Amino acid sequence: MSRAPPYSQMPGSPASSTTNLIPPSAPPSRRGPPSVRSVGSTNSPYDAATDRRPPSLKPSVSDKFSLSPDPRDWGAAVALNVREPDDYLHNPDPKRDRKNDKGGTFLTARGFANLGCLAILLVVLIGLFAGYPIASHFLKQTVSTNGGFNLGGTNGSGQVPSMPGNWGMIDLETPQDAYTYSSFNDNSEMQLIFSDEFNTEGRTFYPGDDPYWEAVDLHYWQTNNLEWYSPEAITTKNGSLQISLSKQVTHNLNYQGGMMSTWNKFCFTGGLVLASVNLPGSNNVLGLWPAIWTMGNLGRAGYGASLDGMWPYTYDACDVGTAPNQTLNGLPLAATENGDPSNGDALSYLPGQRLSRCTCPGESHPGPIHSDGSYVGRAAPEIDIFEAQVSNSKGFVSQSGQWAPFNHEYVWLNTSDNLIIHNSSVTALNAYLGGAYQQATSCISQTAQSCYQLNGTCFATYGLEYKPGFDDAYITWINNGQAAWTLNVAGVGADSEVEISARPVPQEPLYLLANLGMSENFGYVDLTHLVFPAIMTIDYVRVYQRSDSINIGCDPEDFPTAAYMEAYTNPNLTTWVNDFKQTIPKSSFLGQC
Repeated sequence: MSRAPPYSQMPGSPASSTTNLIPPSAPPSRRGPPSVRSVGSTNSPYDAATDRRPPSLKPSVSDKFSLSPDPRDWGAAVALNVREPDDYLHNPDPKRDRKNDKGGTFLTARGFANLGCLAILLVVLIGLFAGYPIASHFLKQTVSTNGGFNLGGTNGSGQVPSMPGNWGMIDLETPQDAYTYSSFNDNSEMQLIFSDEFNTEGRTFYPGDDPYWEAVDLHYWQTNNLEWYSPEAITTKNGSLQISLSKQVTHNLNYQGGMMSTWNKFCFTGGLVLASVNLPGSNNVLGLWPAIWTMGNLGRAGYGASLDGMWPYTYDACDVGTAPNQTLNGLPLAATENGDPSNGDALSYLPGQRLSRCTCPGESHPGPIHSDGSYVGRAAPEIDIFEAQVSNSKGFVSQSGQWAPFNHEYVWLNTSDNLIIHNSSVTALNAYLGGAYQQATSCISQTAQSCYQLNGTCFATYGLEYKPGFDDAYITWINNGQAAWTLNVAGVGADSEVEISARPVPQEPLYLLANLGMSENFGYVDLTHLVFPAIMTIDYVRVYQRSDSINIGCDPEDFPTAAYMEAYTNPNLTTWVNDFKQTIPKSSFLGQC
């Protein structure tokens, strides 16, 4: 039987094979493995004579393009005696290398250019990683948030309002005729610095929702309130702010109310605050406790640890007024008797002013420092625009200032020079003077009786105007758009009987609060006749200051607060030492320095 021709010679086979890469004279030992031999080889698995490959099987790609691992099988000249063009680069040449290694001078244009580039690079690196941080540290300036970082006014945390087109601290919907207001004290012109008309429907006040206001989510245990304060209770509707008090179980309490504030977002020092309000409930049912008030930014209402040793002090002297219980070694005697009957006749149960003028050097204190090296006494004072109440089937508002340390028997110097009642037919001195935890300067004024939720739809204007400090400082309270009463600062002057110095009208940056709740601490709660939900409606809040004494911000240079914000995020911390685990700054008056 005749033998079939090799596959490489068959019709349709490739014109060439890997056999072409192998020299004909190459010895067998140099040939690659069977997989890279010629497809025409007798050792190929595809040899036609073996009958192991079907006639239709084509040669594979690997058979066609596989190469032997030995370059000599390709015909490449790799013998040791073959010179290649770049061999000289790998062969040592002492004469040539000595000439190249001898080098030359670097004093050439190229040398100077290289050195110059290295010097510039070194200076840039040192400036970037050393000079810039050092310069930034010493040249750093606190950017004011009042201008909104070139966007218009924002709050003290740098947030920008999300209300479309309403970017400033002055609400764009405030009427132009409300941009100025005459002082209730001397009739001088005051200019608008903040306003909120609450015209945007459906605003919410959960943390982060609003640039100026934030509602709390807590129980106000300090006054034994019957309700839980929830952001759910506060919204805007029909062009006004509405704070509701509902009979709704929340956190195991049977009622839900609301409280919101501008704490650490909008603060002011001195000026006039006006709020247009329709009071909740009716003018003849007792039990509701609506209020609009102010507090120093170093204390956050509802956060007990932040208030411990801070509220309601307003004091800048180093004496027994800063001491716990307002006494030292049982003296003065006047501070141990004829005080609060419910607390053993003690005058004060306060823990002492935490950030007093007596604070020892180096202790934790936000500053600033007096010229004599002592710290400025700091605290969280309170001035109430109003707290509404009902008596003898009529509506009234209590308008007060809270103070510490306390006068003997809580009796302040309410002479005709210091206590000015502008309309005695509407306003009278409040019989409540204080207790072991606060002293009050307060008057009671009859309200506009139809401006209640269940009595009418009208709004009455409440407010306060004050000048901080000593000397000619004062507070004037406004009821139904008229001056109700004025306290001149001499009324809270020094008291030799309890050996305390004068107290200033609050100099701390103040923030605004509005709330609606219930507490038997404030008076009888007539749950039988109260109608729920009770709603306090606020049409607007506006703040004014004189053009020559604009002082806006929660962290002013003369009364900084930002560096001391520590126990202000956890309402469950009720005391500074036992809960927050901090120490009270040492006092020179107590001999601790």
